[in-house]
Amino acid sequence: MTKKRTQAEAEAAVRVLIEWAGDDPDREGLLETPARVARSYRELFAGYAENPRDYLERTFEEVGGYDELIVLRDIRVVSFCEHHMLPFTGRAHVGYLPTNRVVGISKLSRVVNAFSRRLQIQEKLTAEIADAIHEILHPQGVGVMIESEHSCMSMRGVNTPGSHLVTSRLMGVVRDDPRTRKEFLSLARGG
Repeated sequence: MTKKRTQAEAEAAVRVLIEWAGDDPDREGLLETPARVARSYRELFAGYAENPRDYLERTFEEVGGYDELIVLRDIRVVSFCEHHMLPFTGRAHVGYLPTNRVVGISKLSRVVNAFSRRLQIQEKLTAEIADAIHEILHPQGVGVMIESEHSCMSMRGVNTPGSHLVTSRLMGVVRDDPRTRKEFLSLARGG
C-alpha cells in the first residue's frame, strides 16, 4: 500500500506545479492556493476513504409484491480521468430487477458517488457500480449507463467540447432478456 502523504506534502506539490506552470506561488493571489487545492482534492477524492458496497448492506424485504425494474436516473457523476487528472462529469442511470429485497434509493446515489470520487476511467466506473449491486443485492439483473463529458477531450488534446462518452454494463436478465434490456435502456434514456 502507498504511504499516506501529509497535507503539507500535498501543498508543496501544488507549489511545484504553480512554479512549473510559470507563476510565482508567493504572489498574493496564489499564497493560499496550495492549501485550497489540497483541501478540495481531499473532497474530490473522498471515495478512497469509503467502501461503496457498505451502502448496499441495509435492504428491505417488504416490497408489497413489487417485481419490476427499479431505475434511478440522472445521478450526477463527478470524477477524474486517471490519465490526465482532469474532471469528467455527467449522469449515471442505475437499475436493477430485485429478487426479494430492495435498497433505499439514496444508497444507489451513494454507491455512484463513492466510486466516482476516485481516479477513474469511465468504463471501469460503470463496471464497478454494476458489479457492487450485483454482488450485494443478488438481483435478477442490473443495468448501469453513464454519459459523461471528459475535460481531457474538451479542454485539451482534440478539443471536442460537447462530446459525450456513453458506457453501459448490463447483467443477468437486463442483458439476456430482450424485453427487459429494452425497458432498462428506454427508462435510462428518459422514455
